[in-house]
Amino acid sequence: MSKRKEPAASKVDQEALLEELKNLAKQLGFEVRQEKLLREVGYHVRSGSCRVHDTNIILLDRTLPVQAQIDVLVEELSGNPFDDIYLSPEARRLLEGAAA
Repeated sequence: MSKRKEPAASKVDQEALLEELKNLAKQLGFEVRQEKLLREVGYHVRSGSCRVHDTNIILLDRTLPVQAQIDVLVEELSGNPFDDIYLSPEARRLLEGAAA
């Protein structure tokens, strides 16, 4: 029994999915920042979420490929309630798959 490999999403599809997930994050109360996360000696910086005072922030390293940024958002958002928010079938599939 072989697994069917899904065709890679086009760059435009990936960009649209990234924007959809960023909008979902905003609807869930996160501030999303795409920044160049500097790596210096002694620092291990990576994309992810943090809380600064009363603000939940998701930092995305803008130097990462789009798919990697999507993966970060899916990981950070999958534990949040999004049942009442319209999402494309692809976004919902990714989020529900990560939550399982």
